[in-house]
Formats: sequence, structure tokens, C-alpha cells
Amino acid sequence: MRLPRQLALEFDHRPALSGEDFLVAPCNRDAVAWLDRWPDWPTPVLAIFGPPGCGKTHLAQVFRAISGARQIKPEDLAHDEPPRLIAGAPALLMDDAEDCLAAAHEEALLHLYNLLRETGVRMMMTACRPPARWTIGLADLASRLSAATAVGIGPPDDPLMAALLVKQFADRQLKVDGDIVSFMLARMERSFGAVRALVAAVDAAALAERRNITVPLVRRVMDRMDDQGEER
Repeated sequence: MRLPRQLALEFDHRPALSGEDFLVAPCNRDAVAWLDRWPDWPTPVLAIFGPPGCGKTHLAQVFRAISGARQIKPEDLAHDEPPRLIAGAPALLMDDAEDCLAAAHEEALLHLYNLLRETGVRMMMTACRPPARWTIGLADLASRLSAATAVGIGPPDDPLMAALLVKQFADRQLKVDGDIVSFMLARMERSFGAVRALVAAVDAAALAERRNITVPLVRRVMDRMDDQGEER
């Protein structure tokens, strides 16, 4: 794909607690639409799933900004009773929720789910796979989570990747033209994490060499990252 030198990529922006904007694109639009419906969800839990680097954690922070959700972790399920976890919380958030099951907290999660249903509080969960595919030993929990509202996020497409690259450079007060972005897109992994890693490495190289960002400089950086086995 060849992009024009002056990029004009229009995306809806949603603020996250980190201060960064989340760019809404076809791959994540359905998930964002469900967040906008909060708390009007048909089930106590909304599960957002997708491959690593697709933006689930970033979108979780968007949900915190929207809802004021309390984030809970596996250790919270182990040490706190569900009523205490939910007390005074407008919503709950559990990032990487499948880890809770791996940590053998199924019974506590079942009690929490039942309390969510009783109180009307909603919880967003993120994971790499939909709940129906999680390995769950507790039949009641498996049944409840399989019935939860679940929506997937796909890998970012080229327009979104281009917008992310431009935004990451802009956040560093750097401007790059379309030729550089096109070169990156042709060779890089399609993930949000790869964008952050590559932009940071290119910025560091430009500063170290006291040079402008050019295709040859980017090529050297990407070759070095490949040699070092770094995630791009």
C-alpha cells in the first residue's frame, strides 16, 4: 500500500486514563459500541477478546474513563469477598481475565458473577479468547461466562496502523511523511505494541545520530531489531 506524503487519516478518538487516545476503526468499532452502551448491557459481563497487541488493555482503560470502573486482579479474588470488591463501585474491570481461571479462582469468580447479577453492576473482562473457549472446571461458572456478551477485536488494518504510527510520532513532536510510513507498514508486525516499539527505536536512533528520520535510518533500525529478536 502506498500512502500519500501528506497523510489525512480521520478516526474517532476516545480518551483513556493513560492520557492517550484510542483510535476507533473497523477492527474495534463493535467493542467500542458496547462500551458506549454501558451500563445497558444484557448480561452482567461484557467480554472483549482478541489477539495480543490488538488494543484490549488500552480499550479497558477507555472503559475506566467512561465508567469509573474499579479494576480487580486475581489476587483480589483470593483475598477479598465479592461484596467488598463490588461495594461502591459503578463498574468492575478485569484485564486478562483468563489468568484468573489459571490461578484457580473459579469459585470466587462465580460468586462475584452472581453478585453482579443481583446488584446490576456490570463488569468488563478482556482475554485473548472468548469465554466459551476458556478452560473452566466449574460447570456453573462455565455456563454463565459462555452466555456473557462477547465481542472480538481483530488485528489493526493498514489505515489504522498508519494512523497509529503518525500519532506515535506526533506524540514525540516528530513528523514523518507517507513514504516512511509506507516502508514501515510493508515490513512490520500488525500490532499496537509493535507500533510503540518501532517508533521508540526510530526516535532513539535519530537522536543518537542527530539525523532526520528517513527511510534508510528506519531500515537500519528495523534490521537491527530483527537481528536482536525484538518485538516490532
